[in-house]
Amino acid sequence: MPQWYRRNAGIVVFNTKHKVLVCQRADMENSWQFPQGGIEQGESVKQAAIRELEEETSLKNVKHIVSLENPARYTFPPQIIESMQRRGFTNAGQDMFWSLFLFEGDDSEINLQTKEPEFKNFKWVSLQEAFDLCVDFKKPAYQVAVKEFSPYIEGKK
Repeated sequence: MPQWYRRNAGIVVFNTKHKVLVCQRADMENSWQFPQGGIEQGESVKQAAIRELEEETSLKNVKHIVSLENPARYTFPPQIIESMQRRGFTNAGQDMFWSLFLFEGDDSEINLQTKEPEFKNFKWVSLQEAFDLCVDFKKPAYQVAVKEFSPYIEGKK
């Protein structure tokens, strides 16, 4: 059976202290990730990233730095696929299109109590810590973000 991968916007937000925003999922204990969400028909990667970031964290005060043209793929483990199929989803994983944003605002602007809350907590960590915190099946996609965005976050680009 052919497998399909959902087009997804992955969002890395960093601050002036060279830390990145990670959020703790509301539905899974000790599961941290970058904001992310599906790319809708007709949306660019950047447009989807801006929309998803606002929907999930309420952040608007960000400056777009770069979006990657090629996706980083990850495949769901069987138990996640089964859970998603029960909810009507049929994708085997996601093609993550990464975007990087600089946040120059104040943490008080971050509001996770959105219309449909996905996260219950947030923190600022190093890019390597974000990679270490993510679930194992997403690590191949997160490795791409670490490699491509490190020079920007560290101020070398």
